[in-house]
Amino acid sequence: MANLTVTIEDEVLMKARMRALEQGTSVNALLRDYLRAYASEEVTRAMDDLVKLAKRARSASGKGGRTWTRDGLHER
Repeated sequence: MANLTVTIEDEVLMKARMRALEQGTSVNALLRDYLRAYASEEVTRAMDDLVKLAKRARSASGKGGRTWTRDGLHER
């Protein structure tokens, strides 16, 4: 695992440490989790693309999206 040096104002770090302590974690863990999420932005973009594709497919069950009825599906 790599180390990272960050320069930050003393007051900001003190407040961050107090908040992290209240949440039962550390500033280090918070930054690590944030950077992990930031690095996985590709996953977020992929999900956004999937939502756009689903909207274009007009497969939603809203106004104008559904062309079938429950009774029609269950006709014998």
